[in-house]
Amino acid sequence: MEWLGPEEWQAVRLSLRVSFWATLAGLPPALLAAYALARWRFPGKQLLNGLVHLPLILPPVVTGYLLLLTFGTRGPVGAMLQEIGLVFAFRWTGAALAAGVMAFPLVVRAIRLSLEAVDPKLEQAAATLGASRPWVFVTVTLPLILPGIIAGAVLGFAKAMGEFGATITFVSNIPGQTQTLPSAIYAFLQVPGGESAALRLVAVSVAVAMSALLLSEWLARRAQKRVAGT
Repeated sequence: MEWLGPEEWQAVRLSLRVSFWATLAGLPPALLAAYALARWRFPGKQLLNGLVHLPLILPPVVTGYLLLLTFGTRGPVGAMLQEIGLVFAFRWTGAALAAGVMAFPLVVRAIRLSLEAVDPKLEQAAATLGASRPWVFVTVTLPLILPGIIAGAVLGFAKAMGEFGATITFVSNIPGQTQTLPSAIYAFLQVPGGESAALRLVAVSVAVAMSALLLSEWLARRAQKRVAGT
């Protein structure tokens, strides 16, 4: 990274931090949502499916504005969280929240497809031997869908790294605090002579995105072979 300047490296480092926590915090609810959509029958299932995929349909700026209304210091949730010292608006934590929300549908979809590919007979066989549902999930289902979880996490991480619209609307573009890689590219393009710095950051973005796609494809193929028993 010696070919990156201090401000550029700062943006890359903040993006890695934001993407890591966005992915890590989003995995448990994504796993729960994917399991509910793949295995449960309940009223409002289609509504849940719509809400999960809503960030893919809405303009990112709209998602960011909704996050600002909800998690801002004057929002219903943000005001309560502020009392315990947790602030999202115009902080890196807010950038992680926005990135996590935008990446959430991709993570859920990858895990859901893995769950739907698992043969229910394998779980039923474990249940007939006296294993409880949680134990069946931990010992049978989870190992089978683990490649899908990893693939979803990789795609989610890459999506979080590239998130711009919702992030800049929710937490603005503050160097060193909320200026992630895409925001830094945008900022460099607004000043004379900033094209070279923007181009270097574009190269980093392309490298991260391509690596994530290749890794997720490889993991998906492994998951299919594993479920097929080949």
